[in-house]
Amino acid sequence: MLSLEQAVGAAPTLAALQQRIRESQRCLELVKHLIPTSLRQHVKAGPIEESEWCLLVGSAAASTKLRQLLPLLQQALTRNGAQVSAIRIKVQMPGQ
Repeated sequence: MLSLEQAVGAAPTLAALQQRIRESQRCLELVKHLIPTSLRQHVKAGPIEESEWCLLVGSAAASTKLRQLLPLLQQALTRNGAQVSAIRIKVQMPGQ
């Protein structure tokens, strides 16, 4: 019987998806310190598609504040070698 990790590694499509998830989480770790503490709990790493990274937020207010930080977040990602050329913010309501 294969473990979940072995099964994912054996399927190229799943392995690629897992790698994209890891990269998205890595990006969030690279910028987390730049996000105000009170806002961090409302921000989640979303998908990376091509070179665009999506951040998921829980409210329009959080989205507005985060948009103000986009240039700073992009600089941090570039400085740390992340292959992200754009950041998109999506408001995700509870239950979605």
